[in-house]
Amino acid sequence: MANHRVISEATNHNHNHHLSYSLLHGLNNNPPPPGFINQDGSSSFDFGELEEAIVLQGVKYRNDEAKPPLFAGGGATTLEMFPSWPIRTHQTLPTRKATTSGKQLDAKTLRRLAQNREAARKSRLRKKAYVQQLESSRIKLSQLEQELQRARSQGLFMGGCGPPGPNITSGAAIFDMEYGRWLEDDNRHMSEIRTGLQAHLSDNDLRLIVDGYIAHFDEIFRLKAVAAKADVFHLIIGTWMSPAERCFIWMAGFRPSDLIKILVTQMDLLTEQQLMGIYSLQHSSQQAEEALSQGLDQLQQSLIDTLAASPVIDGMQQMAVALGKISNLEGFIRQADNLRQQTVHQLRRILTVRQAARCFLVIGEYYGRLRALSSLWLSRPRETLISDETSCQTTTDLQIVQSSRNHFSNF
Repeated sequence: MANHRVISEATNHNHNHHLSYSLLHGLNNNPPPPGFINQDGSSSFDFGELEEAIVLQGVKYRNDEAKPPLFAGGGATTLEMFPSWPIRTHQTLPTRKATTSGKQLDAKTLRRLAQNREAARKSRLRKKAYVQQLESSRIKLSQLEQELQRARSQGLFMGGCGPPGPNITSGAAIFDMEYGRWLEDDNRHMSEIRTGLQAHLSDNDLRLIVDGYIAHFDEIFRLKAVAAKADVFHLIIGTWMSPAERCFIWMAGFRPSDLIKILVTQMDLLTEQQLMGIYSLQHSSQQAEEALSQGLDQLQQSLIDTLAASPVIDGMQQMAVALGKISNLEGFIRQADNLRQQTVHQLRRILTVRQAARCFLVIGEYYGRLRALSSLWLSRPRETLISDETSCQTTTDLQIVQSSRNHFSNF
């Protein structure tokens, strides 16, 4: 029969393939001869036996389902021409692909949600930290205002001259507030030293108090170094001091040699070696003070010459040179503070612990009396002010009359 001949030719074409795949390839690759379809002269081809063979091959495929077929990729496309035979592999692949894509979409969504939650959590933390920072800044500002008001009432701010003028810089105002806080700490340290000396503490306990005061004394030089960079004129003029302290100001502070003179008259039971060390320190301090004073005088004279000279080309260049000379003032203030600091540390090395405590107590009480004198001077009654002004005016008139008489007596 014609059908058996076609199947035999397809089987000879490929022995390793199944029957249905061989049959279809035989139909596609080897076109039948002209008498294949109409061998008996009939006008149509009978597909009955071909369909029966395909059904039998499907039964065999189900029995051998555990074995992976070699034509899994191509068979699905070929057998789609026959809808009566459902292909299991062809139907499950799209479902599996959809499931996989769904899992990927869920993972991306979960990751995005986790990122959003983390970003929201960080945003809440930043907001909370910002609110806490604002609250702490408000509290600190309130404390600074209270300290400023207390310093003004005690005559400590601006030397008791009242509120700062319009030309004061922010750095100078900050230094004034820090200096007021430093004075409060200084009073506390003085009280601790006085109590320790009166209680006759041991040398070890007293050494802790003295070392604490040394660290406190070094703090004022650090504050002045920062203020000198912001406004050196504020330190040189001494508006942060009390009026009585400004009478003895030298390069924004005290003269170390004058401080040593006060200590020598107040200290008792000094050995000969200690006296020699103190006098040597006083002599070296005086030499350093003279050198710094001469340097400052030369700088001032140079500044006068620069400003007094007529501008040759451009006046701005002249101002630039003058500003450069003014910036050297910071160096003089820093060297003077270093001399003061080294003098205090050297005194600590020369003296014993108990003598050093007595020394620092004398220094603190001396400057405390100067500030108290300033407060009394500023708070004296108005009648005293009027009488002082009248006596001052009378004295000035007498001096003018005497000078005029002496002037005309020469003729």
